[in-house]
Amino acid sequence: MKTQTINNTLNAWLASADVQIGGDRPWDLQVHDNRFYARVLAQGSLGLGESYMAGWWDCAHLDQFFNRILRVKLHEKVSGLGDIWSVIKSKIINLQKPSRAFTIGRKHYDIGNTLFQKMLDKRMIYSCGYWRFADNINQAQEHKLDLVCRKLGLEPGMRVLDIGCGWGGTARFAAERYGVEVVGLTVSKKQKQLADEFCRDWPIDIRLQDYRDLNETFDRIFSIGMFEHVGYKNYADYFQVVKKNLRDDGLFLLHCIGGNHSVTQTDPWIAKYIFPNSMIPSVQQIAENTEGLLVLEDWHNFGVDYDTTLMAWYENFNNSWDEIKQDYDDLFYRQWCYYLLSCAGSFRARSNQLWQCVFSKDGLPGGYQSIR
Repeated sequence: MKTQTINNTLNAWLASADVQIGGDRPWDLQVHDNRFYARVLAQGSLGLGESYMAGWWDCAHLDQFFNRILRVKLHEKVSGLGDIWSVIKSKIINLQKPSRAFTIGRKHYDIGNTLFQKMLDKRMIYSCGYWRFADNINQAQEHKLDLVCRKLGLEPGMRVLDIGCGWGGTARFAAERYGVEVVGLTVSKKQKQLADEFCRDWPIDIRLQDYRDLNETFDRIFSIGMFEHVGYKNYADYFQVVKKNLRDDGLFLLHCIGGNHSVTQTDPWIAKYIFPNSMIPSVQQIAENTEGLLVLEDWHNFGVDYDTTLMAWYENFNNSWDEIKQDYDDLFYRQWCYYLLSCAGSFRARSNQLWQCVFSKDGLPGGYQSIR
């Protein structure tokens, strides 16, 4: 395809989202290198992200740009070899098998505790906040944690499992506010190191352990922002582990990002630079893998709150950059801005959702009272 034809094609597609190249609105693109056009058409999402990291183009407000292009589903028109290879690889390889379980810990969560301390709230909760009654990120995360605890009906003395416990913020909140004992699982050495310190004076056991190696009994189980690393080949095993370790009268809460369509791979740029071996589940995939195994008691969608959460993280990250940049480089700065703002745009466009699902083993006698 000739250069001018390539440029015209991409310009026409962007125009359908009311985005201009060289325009003066905050969501318009400024192209600094004409190789941008061919690379995006050849490589799709991967080419778009890598060319931004390389400085080939800029946008004053990436979140607004992504909201616009995702609203008109422009990503469905532009796909490249990276997208195709991601699909093929996900079909023939179990990217989240036990031997790969700790990859995400090394590649993402171990890149520096200071980075996450500066970016997140005071408890270091790395998942969507609940903004219904909140004015800032600390309130939003505290309200989310309390929402989880109330949905599970936590009571003093209960034994609780936290699958994907992060830096221990949720476990400590539950122990401190609701008097429970918590076992927390993480695949990140640096998360465990900080969580051990943070939870030292509480009845909390933080373990560096894959969820599949668990064989115990818990009154309640929750998993917040971890299911995105399970992978569709392992969904059935994941829910079997939950059922096996949950008391007969227990409850399980799943908090995860969700997609509008069933897929078997993640965005190729996200997979390469942010969350390797990740995958966003759909309603159908969750339903199919819990059918006949667990009873769905409640399904709550507050995906728009992730937009607000991500923008708060971006503001914290950007404002703290001078304090942490000695440990990273300018390429990382562009990569991280792109990650946070593109994801914010995706939730704003309603391309991604945030779900909290409550399950029981056999259905609660008298029913479950939904809590919001």
